[in-house]
Amino acid sequence: MSATWGKCFDPTGARLGIPTYPWRCAPDGYATLRQLRARGLRPGGQPIAAQVLRPRYRRGPLVAYLYRLDRAKQVRPMTARKWAALAKANAARRTCPSCRRDAGYVIPLSLGMCVPCAYPDAPPPGRD
Repeated sequence: MSATWGKCFDPTGARLGIPTYPWRCAPDGYATLRQLRARGLRPGGQPIAAQVLRPRYRRGPLVAYLYRLDRAKQVRPMTARKWAALAKANAARRTCPSCRRDAGYVIPLSLGMCVPCAYPDAPPPGRD
């Protein structure tokens, strides 16, 4: 066992407080938030059950928290009001604040307005 791998291996949680495993070596029955979401699950209020660590040089280790699959709950379905609120928020991100038109894409934060308003002297795309 390498020294780096040994620092990330604490299955009892005696040294780090919670069970800790090296990157990609977690036992079955645990999942990260992204893995839970991919299965249509959510933590459901359960505490963090374990963690996986990936050592990095010159910085602290990457940490991924794990939750137990048997305690996870189904994701709540979106209601009609939530869908409407999401559509309204996305429409606001596409609306140019200077010309008030729907740009058809999310307005870049670096410009703060649609591309035609940011660069009025530029020729339209596709014409040379």
